[in-house]
Amino acid sequence: MALAVCLLFDRRSDRILRGLWDRLEDLGVPTLKSHTHGRHVPHLSLAVLREWQHDEVRKAVESLPDDGPVKLHFDALGSFRRGRAWLVPAVSADVLQRQERAVSALNETGADLHRHYQPGLWVPHCTIAPRVPLVVLPILAAAVYDVLPLETTADHAALIDSSTGRLWPLTHLP
Repeated sequence: MALAVCLLFDRRSDRILRGLWDRLEDLGVPTLKSHTHGRHVPHLSLAVLREWQHDEVRKAVESLPDDGPVKLHFDALGSFRRGRAWLVPAVSADVLQRQERAVSALNETGADLHRHYQPGLWVPHCTIAPRVPLVVLPILAAAVYDVLPLETTADHAALIDSSTGRLWPLTHLP
């Protein structure tokens, strides 16, 4: 069980990313669309918490300044251990600052931040497929590179419980 602070995409970007999920599912590659509860949304997580007090976390994130929409340019495919495939964004100083501010505010609540989201260790990514066997990687790569490069805009944010897919919209973009 985890709670994530997520940047969410505008309608156009969300539609393109969900279209990629659909294409991959049609090709037999399981994506976030069919993973666990099936309520996943395209996103970029700024922080993931393993333990937290929901009201305190929400208050901390809502107290951060509204930095407005953020443009993200995706032009590569990445993979973590155990086969998690993701889109690699070019990362601006603005995105790094947003992530560091969010982590700082969350740490003040006493929440337990997942170690991969520590500033300096965080690898920004937009997950597309959580468990890709090596044999399927060429199929996934071909489909991904059909849509890249991809210019996107994150224009809203939410807290998302990864175990249920429950989403709490935030009033602004931290």
